[in-house]
Amino acid sequence: MSVGFFVWMLFFDQRDFFQQKERSAELKKVEAAKKYYQLEIDKTKKQLNNLQNNPASVEKFARERYLLKREGEEVYLFEDTMLAQNKK
Repeated sequence: MSVGFFVWMLFFDQRDFFQQKERSAELKKVEAAKKYYQLEIDKTKKQLNNLQNNPASVEKFARERYLLKREGEEVYLFEDTMLAQNKK
């Protein structure tokens, strides 16, 4: 009788062992994603705070992100050959 109950709970119940294992794996993935996004939010908040309070960081951000330059300056872009080969 107990063997039948065990088999029923292992394979046929709506919360069987295999579904629980899948849900546990999915939960771990979601928690890892949550941690990643929380770190990204914190990093972005720090960057925003720095941009709002430091004029030099605004110029640095504009130069790096949007390739802006001052009059009379030249901008040189270097491509990493290893990254370019991996994209192909």
